[in-house]
Amino acid sequence: MRARVLAAATTVVALLVTGSPAPADAAPPVTAAAGAAVPCPRLPAKVTRPPRPTPPPSVPEQRAVGGDALATAGLAAPPGSPAPPAVTATTWLVADLDTGAVLGACGPHEYGTPASTQKLLLAATLLNRIDPKQVATATRADLDIERGSSAVGLLVGGRYPVETLWLGLLLQSGNDAANMLARLGAGSARAGVAEMNAEAHRLGALQTHAVTPSGLDGPGQFTSAYDLALIARACFADARFRRYALTERAQIPAQPALKAGGFQIQNENQLIYRYPGALGGKTGFTGLARHSYVGAAQRGGRRLVVTLLGAEARPVRGWQQGAQLLDWGFSLPRDASVGRLVEPGELDAEQAAPGGSPTAVRPTPPPQWRGPAGTALRRMADGDWQVIAPTAGLLALIVGGLAAALAARRSRSRGPGRRRA
Repeated sequence: MRARVLAAATTVVALLVTGSPAPADAAPPVTAAAGAAVPCPRLPAKVTRPPRPTPPPSVPEQRAVGGDALATAGLAAPPGSPAPPAVTATTWLVADLDTGAVLGACGPHEYGTPASTQKLLLAATLLNRIDPKQVATATRADLDIERGSSAVGLLVGGRYPVETLWLGLLLQSGNDAANMLARLGAGSARAGVAEMNAEAHRLGALQTHAVTPSGLDGPGQFTSAYDLALIARACFADARFRRYALTERAQIPAQPALKAGGFQIQNENQLIYRYPGALGGKTGFTGLARHSYVGAAQRGGRRLVVTLLGAEARPVRGWQQGAQLLDWGFSLPRDASVGRLVEPGELDAEQAAPGGSPTAVRPTPPPQWRGPAGTALRRMADGDWQVIAPTAGLLALIVGGLAAALAARRSRSRGPGRRRA
């Protein structure tokens, strides 16, 4: 109830501050001359941006993933549709979570830096590989994050349930939680990043390259609005993620052994408080990436997702830009489309098929968490000596103990004075 009241009040405030956009049916339709790119509607951003990192060379095949209409640095919108709202984001995309239809986009395959929206890739990769009830101990390496960056406030030696770590990651954007989850799910933060990149490839997010599990800036770290939509779609397909994304508050447990009390954290995504039908998402910001945002909502039986990169908070904050783009998406007909989100594994299946033609091969789902024994076996199969060495030692002790027991039993069975032949 409180969220609905806030939604109505915030809508009024936003209209007073930013000005009311023209009604969708009154906006000029999107038209373009044949072969000409339509400029994206932009709000002026009164901010001095830091130098952007040099992106990788453009690959035509990657820019056309999802449809030829998406291979543009300008606006992709259904012919005759109302113009989308002007935003400060350098690139964005609106898609249907259920059908995968892309309703509209601005430079969907242009490279951008993800900031903390990269945490969604961590969730898509490892959410179902770690037991949520497992309690793990934070290490000094987990807390090795950039000074002043977002953190949950984990303590070295503190013990935290995995579910609490996911909430700290998604509500508070904790970079410490990201490092710890990557370690728990893959053995180390570096191994976690490698698995994130493998998952991005499986999803079809070919322009995404992770360098850190948290989204803290690193050389060569990029994504695109299209790739973020693929990653977000995978996340929202998971019931546990949907529950976490809509959680307003969570409790970080006290650490009696460290003489530290517990505390509460709150969800930083304002969409869940102020947008009717919000499903959640993820905010992000670094000085280099600027504001990035992923948000999803449902209305009239439709679930849409919006992704945006390179935005400024003035004159309209990132989540508000996302909300305006969601409104625009919901105003379009249900069959409106300029492309689609590819299915997980689809691009690999096409590449493997003769002549590169599409195939009916079903995508292979990501590995699921199968309990402590299953996780240990998977890590042993992957050559993880941190598991192999102690397991081999334990097996040696068991075999030695059984041999000693059998020898003692045989000795007793011969009885006193009895000799071997």
